[in-house]
Amino acid sequence: MITLLKAKTLFLSCVLLVTVLALPSLQSARAASDDASIVSTSTLEGRMAVFDDVWETIQQRYYDPTFHGVDWQTSRTTFRALAAKANSPQEFYEVIRKMLLPLHDAHTRVYAPEEKFDWWNPRFITLGFTIREVEGTPTVIQVDKTSEAARNGIRSGDVLLNIDGTPAKEFIKQKLQKPGLASDASTRYRAVANALEGPAGSTVKVEWQSKVGKTKSATFTRFWNQRQLGFSSQRANDFAIIKIDAFTQSLALEFTKALPGMIDGVQGIILDLRSNGGGDAEAMADVVSPFLEDDSPLGKFVDRSGASFELHSYLRKLWPTASAINLPIVVLTGESTSSAAEIMASALQTKRGAKVIGTVTCGCVLAIRSRHSLPDGGVLDVSEFDYRTSDGVRLEGLGIIPNEITTLKRDDLYEGRDRTLELAKAYLKERVRDDKQ
Repeated sequence: MITLLKAKTLFLSCVLLVTVLALPSLQSARAASDDASIVSTSTLEGRMAVFDDVWETIQQRYYDPTFHGVDWQTSRTTFRALAAKANSPQEFYEVIRKMLLPLHDAHTRVYAPEEKFDWWNPRFITLGFTIREVEGTPTVIQVDKTSEAARNGIRSGDVLLNIDGTPAKEFIKQKLQKPGLASDASTRYRAVANALEGPAGSTVKVEWQSKVGKTKSATFTRFWNQRQLGFSSQRANDFAIIKIDAFTQSLALEFTKALPGMIDGVQGIILDLRSNGGGDAEAMADVVSPFLEDDSPLGKFVDRSGASFELHSYLRKLWPTASAINLPIVVLTGESTSSAAEIMASALQTKRGAKVIGTVTCGCVLAIRSRHSLPDGGVLDVSEFDYRTSDGVRLEGLGIIPNEITTLKRDDLYEGRDRTLELAKAYLKERVRDDKQ
């Protein structure tokens, strides 16, 4: 996400926030949002008020005045009629999401009042495990050790066979056939990852196959879970392995304080951004600055009017008497590497000569000026800025192409093997050896 928090601060994490004045035509809706009880999407009047607020906000703020070729006026007519007929607030918000799908924009999103998303303290609904396609098959890639799924024996590497009585591959195929859903790899990845989503408290019956070929089944209940964002470090073979989950001002401050100790005496650095969805752009600039020359350009954000904001590194602000760290660097990326994390990976790859290993990143590098409150207490995020690197490359829809691409294998999941990290260590070991010769 990328967010522009002030005139000089961008927030990237599949979203961007900036402080702005309320749009004149939306003043009444904004006033209503101060008291969520005024509007309820259980009523026709409430649904129309929220729908119109969403549509008009996107109409006035969206960074691309052509809406990626979508006829936004026709969308209003079509989906307003569907919104009016919605039988519940949940069905109403599903109509809104279907209207947004043709924009093919991971940043422009809507949240119902009960779904409000605090990016600094991510809270999400889960079954206790996550899935993706591995070797062409829906596969479990991560399991919450304390979850009902773990207690029922689901393990990373297990293959999903049936979901609510439908063959898993067919179930995924149906999810991917939603109108407006793009067929690119990044969109497919997100669609598969979200295939099991549903309201908290609802259930889903899953049948899966274990490592030894045994078929198991169980019914699981979706529940709210919280994710803690931060950074961590460890050492291996005289290399520092630093994992960064996000970019916030507090995290950037703690990171720059801890960095000298994390890299003291090491011969190379591995920066793991595989689970980093982005965050505050200025915080990202603080995190990447020690690795770049002072005032290195990090790209430009431009809105629909042509107004722009350039981002730079700030080495001298952080370490006035220090030089940029010149140790060899490897950056690890994955499909979940998004927005500000993609900007960081790009800057290190192009300006620092860092080797990027992993998979192509999300290609989700737009920015949100501010989170818009809806009349019923829901929230709308709207992409208001496009981004290009300092070399003029647009990363949205493209992502970062690794210098070395890795492929996840089911056997590696069962064995707990991280081939991407292994390749990074091997590269640094060879690089250090060559530098000494």
